[in-house]
Amino acid sequence: MTSDVYAVPRELLDFRDAIRQIVAERVAPRAAEIDARGEYPWDVRELFAEHDILGLPFAEEFGGTGTGTLMLQMAVEEIARVCASSALILMVQELGTLPVALFGSEELRARLLPRCASGEWSPAFCLSEPEAGSDPAAMRTHAERDGDEWVINGTKNWITNAGVADFYVVFAITDRAERRLSAFVVEKDRPGLSIGKLEHKLGIRGSPTGSPVFEDVRVPPENLIGAEGKGLAVALGTLERTRLGAAAQAVGIAQGATDYALAYARERVAFGAPILDLQAIQFKLADMETGTAAARELLYKACALADRGDRLLAKYSSMAKLFASDNAMRVTVEAVQVLGGYGYVTEYPVERYMRDAKITQIYEGTNEIQRIVIARAMK
Repeated sequence: MTSDVYAVPRELLDFRDAIRQIVAERVAPRAAEIDARGEYPWDVRELFAEHDILGLPFAEEFGGTGTGTLMLQMAVEEIARVCASSALILMVQELGTLPVALFGSEELRARLLPRCASGEWSPAFCLSEPEAGSDPAAMRTHAERDGDEWVINGTKNWITNAGVADFYVVFAITDRAERRLSAFVVEKDRPGLSIGKLEHKLGIRGSPTGSPVFEDVRVPPENLIGAEGKGLAVALGTLERTRLGAAAQAVGIAQGATDYALAYARERVAFGAPILDLQAIQFKLADMETGTAAARELLYKACALADRGDRLLAKYSSMAKLFASDNAMRVTVEAVQVLGGYGYVTEYPVERYMRDAKITQIYEGTNEIQRIVIARAMK
């Protein structure tokens, strides 16, 4: 891998630094409260909209920044360094709109994307179900034609932005005999759409996760995303890009935990000297920093492939997500250990980093699924 594979232009580095400053000043002081209260941070979303951060996933023609995948994921990383819940606001802005951007009609793109790029609207991506997570073929939600309209029935599960999204991208079986899926846009005010229970979670508590329920929800034919029966291709084409968001979030969490553990080790005195002088602590921090740097390199390489439309994207995005999330879990556990008893209490942020890190191994495709994707790409 050559050093110029993902050379970052100066203007993007400046944008990243501006985001870092905004996040440090406005999001970091709120992070513990967002986690403790488990409430969606509307003020943070407004802040991101105000500074064009929510425009990062979009092309200029739709009012976005047009700055590409690498810039988007650098922003996710910066936000996740202080608050993983807030990072999800940007992550789902891509996840819920990419199906429309990649596969939607011109009319659908013009109707939805500018309002998301401005931050006025936020989407949700509804693929998983109570008994259909890693296996979409087990999906029970179905859509049937009734005249010109589609009628959707079913329940989704583990849906980020449930209850706060302005529209939902919903995957449903439209050919029961062949088990073919189709994807639809369902606006939040459609009769028959309701939000079931919200989950009480280990981490990312400031991002609502719930179960949208569809009971005879009618949508017009223009709300179909892509071709009928091609919903699985829409889902997979989206996820091979958006799993980079989970990787970026994991890199940010790991870096935030490393930075905090290092600062603590400089200040904490034991046996008459800072614990940073102890080789046992030095070695932990060295491994934490190295693993996170390696995860970042893999992430940025995968982002460069996404920006170029390279055929190796699926393999590299899976590798980046797998490695970065496993590293985030290792690093955050070690950060808690560096802080000792203080690492175990909510007064210090490393226990939050550890709780938030776990989901990065699960969503956007479990790490077991990522290993399958990588292995298949090697054949």
